[in-house]
Amino acid sequence: MPDIDQNHLKHLTLEAQASPRLRKNLNLHPHLEATVQRLFNAMEPGTYIRPHRHARENGWELMLATHGAFSIVLFSDDGIVTERVTLSPSKGTLAFEIPPRTLHTVVSHEPGTIMFEIKEGPYLPADSKDFAPWAPSEGDPAVAAFMAWLLEAKPGDQIPIQTD
Repeated sequence: MPDIDQNHLKHLTLEAQASPRLRKNLNLHPHLEATVQRLFNAMEPGTYIRPHRHARENGWELMLATHGAFSIVLFSDDGIVTERVTLSPSKGTLAFEIPPRTLHTVVSHEPGTIMFEIKEGPYLPADSKDFAPWAPSEGDPAVAAFMAWLLEAKPGDQIPIQTD
């Protein structure tokens, strides 16, 4: 594995900005079956990460802010915000661990935002049962309103929309 320097991360940000999903990851683990997943994830404002959970005992995720700022939003099963933490290398909180089986999403606040993520592997793609049923699917017209709400949502807030 090569050393990761600021030029690598700047290139990763440019790839995220050019991506339709406004995010791009750089895996440091050698393959998707690796028992420890380690990756940089560049996320631009406006990227949508549908609230989901990793429904397994080892489904925790540790996220560390390296550039910019992002919020991790945790939810109850019925769509109430239970916790919100904002991570930024320049403004306080640097890292947060999401417990297994916890519904969550991430919201990017600044261009050039990058997180470093560590979680147990192997990588398992999200199954439909892993997504919050009350959150719009990627590409759904309701995503824009949901994202606007997520930017300000705080503990105790209930999701404003329901989707099928």
